[in-house]
Amino acid sequence: MIIEIRAKNCFAFDEQIAFSMKADMRNRKFASNVHKENNFNILKTAGIYGPNNAGKTCLIKCIKAIRQILLNKKPGLMTNIFTDSSICELGVTFLGFGRKFSYDFKYDAEKKEFVYENFSELLKDQYGNEKEVSWLVKDSIQEQYFCADKDAIQMMPLMAKNNLLCYLIDTSKFEHLEEMKKIIIAFAEKIDIINMNNIPMEHTIKLMKNRDQLQQKIVDFIKNADLYMDNYEYVDMDQIKLRAEDEGKKPDEKVLELPETIMDQIRLVSTYKGVHVPSMLFDSTGTKKIVALAGYVIEGLEQGRILVIDELDSSIHFKLTRAIVAMFNNELNVNAQMIFTVHDINLMDCKKMFRKEQIWFVHKDKEGVYVYSLADFTAQQGVRDTTDIMEKYRKGALGALPDPDLINSLLNIKGNEKGGVTDDK
Repeated sequence: MIIEIRAKNCFAFDEQIAFSMKADMRNRKFASNVHKENNFNILKTAGIYGPNNAGKTCLIKCIKAIRQILLNKKPGLMTNIFTDSSICELGVTFLGFGRKFSYDFKYDAEKKEFVYENFSELLKDQYGNEKEVSWLVKDSIQEQYFCADKDAIQMMPLMAKNNLLCYLIDTSKFEHLEEMKKIIIAFAEKIDIINMNNIPMEHTIKLMKNRDQLQQKIVDFIKNADLYMDNYEYVDMDQIKLRAEDEGKKPDEKVLELPETIMDQIRLVSTYKGVHVPSMLFDSTGTKKIVALAGYVIEGLEQGRILVIDELDSSIHFKLTRAIVAMFNNELNVNAQMIFTVHDINLMDCKKMFRKEQIWFVHKDKEGVYVYSLADFTAQQGVRDTTDIMEKYRKGALGALPDPDLINSLLNIKGNEKGGVTDDK
């Protein structure tokens, strides 16, 4: 599970930002929203609010870049366009195998080199005291090198910089580096990153092909979403009957169209009042997105995965987004986690759904981009668990709110200037 994400000079973030999933156990409200393991307390869900183009998606990109790096894939990192430095700084603290680890690295986006790595384990006793145990420090800038495997230290200054050390060296010969590699791969492989405006159907198709218990749970999820649907299934082509006018027809949503698996999509069939129809041709955009998301949600809850979703509320009714979040907050969810960006303020509910530290904001002004939590606001500032957070946000008291001035655009279109009438004669 993710505990904290750190970023500096990455995408929209110039100065250091930190996004935390650490639960504040001084607050006993909604205890089921917290995963507790070996004295570590981690939030199961967090929602991120903010105006368009402020940096919410950039935070998702940072998580994706960390995942890519840990899995030995291209990081896709880009420095902040307003800085002169080519060094991107990223870090993640996470829970793996019941233990807490931290990994920070600096990546030179211009030279495509990792110039710094620091991996450590954070031990915590029953009194909440933490102790950091360093496993690896590879700092080619300051020329400082350390490894728990002493025999590897002499090799480190001679190694290339185009990748993490564990992918440049035969780790099978080094106990700690081999374990470190297994830990970061196991963590990164659990992360699923989804953009609801470009969510592929292939994951659900793959799971629907297997007629097992997981497939039935996906079908139940789709039916329980109150889509007025009797059934949803993956069928053989000879069971599909198309009307003449529907032959050759493609789905309206380009983001849901996968030419290489178009036949698989046609074989996804919805049943309404006993009538079987191809989902891709007859179902609404929102229904298709729910179907595409279903596989990730069910598999995530079943296997304890980390689901990171950009624009969770895109084309989906607010009651359904609340229900999905509630599934992850539920005490029956043992160790699955969901982080999502959202605009729907109906989810901003500290009375019935969230702890304060589960609601996050991304705010942007002329000075920079800021990432902060609702928990940063105190009772003295008028923010309590019983406060109407939605109303506070609407009034701009929490920041991270757009201030559109579209009326001037309308006036300009009509040939007016700030309400004044122009005379072209």
